[in-house]
Amino acid sequence: MCFGKGERYWYYNAIMQCLCYMLHVTSESKIPSLGDPQASQRPGEGRRGVSLTAPASPEAAAGCPRGGRPPLSRTLLPLFEQGKILEKAGVCSQIAFTRYLQSGRKLGPDPQLWLQDARFAGVPVRVYRPRAPSAGLRAGAIFFHGGGWLYCSIDSHEKICRYIARESESVVVSVGYRLAPENKYPAAYEDCLNATIHFMKNIEHYGVDPARIIVCGDSAGGNLAAAVSQTLAGGSDLPKLRAQILIYPGLQAVDFNLPSYQQNQGVPLLIRKHAAFFALQYLNGDALHMQEVLEGSHIPPDMRLKYRKWVSPDNIPEKFKARGYKPHKPREFKAEVFEKVKRLCEPNLCPLLVEDAVVQQLPESFILTCEYDVLRDDGLLYKKRLEDNGVRVTWYHLEDGFHGIIGLHDYRGLSFPAGKRGLDRIVKFIKGL
Repeated sequence: MCFGKGERYWYYNAIMQCLCYMLHVTSESKIPSLGDPQASQRPGEGRRGVSLTAPASPEAAAGCPRGGRPPLSRTLLPLFEQGKILEKAGVCSQIAFTRYLQSGRKLGPDPQLWLQDARFAGVPVRVYRPRAPSAGLRAGAIFFHGGGWLYCSIDSHEKICRYIARESESVVVSVGYRLAPENKYPAAYEDCLNATIHFMKNIEHYGVDPARIIVCGDSAGGNLAAAVSQTLAGGSDLPKLRAQILIYPGLQAVDFNLPSYQQNQGVPLLIRKHAAFFALQYLNGDALHMQEVLEGSHIPPDMRLKYRKWVSPDNIPEKFKARGYKPHKPREFKAEVFEKVKRLCEPNLCPLLVEDAVVQQLPESFILTCEYDVLRDDGLLYKKRLEDNGVRVTWYHLEDGFHGIIGLHDYRGLSFPAGKRGLDRIVKFIKGL
């Protein structure tokens, strides 16, 4: 089936509304209540008792006639708006409700993989090792799941990690880092760093080649992978990282008005305001200044001038500005807001802002971006920074992709070919190292 640009935009939004509307919780399902110790999704735990009911057609789910554009504000209604309703009713918090739906389910044994739950430096992990014998040492990939630092778990990304381990014949370690807002920045970063260091110091137990260690992550996990890679760059007491794999990563919180943020501001699975919401929840445990951050009034003029060489629409190729981009002038600077959110500018939270001296020491990189994703330009800007500093970059852009599509390569009978293409390119990159 072929679509023009406008039709393709409608089609993917309709499909994603269809997917979101499939998530209905049965009356028998147990949703964590306020104060429930299970309300904070524990790494490695899955959800239970969720039934899926597919609507008759994408048109029915989208609530619009064929050829029309669905109301984007309704796209995430099942996850976010229903969560707000339940929170106001005192049933459960919005975050607990969304975690419950997104946490993933326990899968059965895999005939091709050994699975082991463990703790690395106190951090929950799951290790995936191919059962087939290997002629030599394998590559080892440390994987950090996405979910805006608030959501998801080892279980939610189980299929991705199994696929990578099976197809690349490598050892994969999935890290169950602590989630915000209960555990604010830098908790997630510290967990990922400590788990990675533990793995690097003990790789002989897992049959991993010390010259082929990779950090990898999607979305917020891509952010964490980039931050860990930067921290380990230039160190001499550990094996050198061979590569970093960043899957539609979020890498900055300076400018939420780059072309991709404007063009895809209402496109699921990540809309513009939620990108800011997640960053603020991770930083402070609340999103009190979300509007100021979206408008750009949280960055002092002198700092904005400094960061402009790295975070600017001028560094985005012109072909990515053709679809409805208008230059944005930040609102007047608000010093009181900056004081509350100034740690947003720390490289461990916003890796795109690290100095060139660090970038020059980074390992070979793979960056995957999606056209219909607010975070597209974060990936493009980091690609440019890496290349400008002599780092080899393999870039793969999904023209028909949207945020989160890797996790939907095989979702309960639904298959998104672009997601599988992206995963296969990641596998190819690992096998080529």
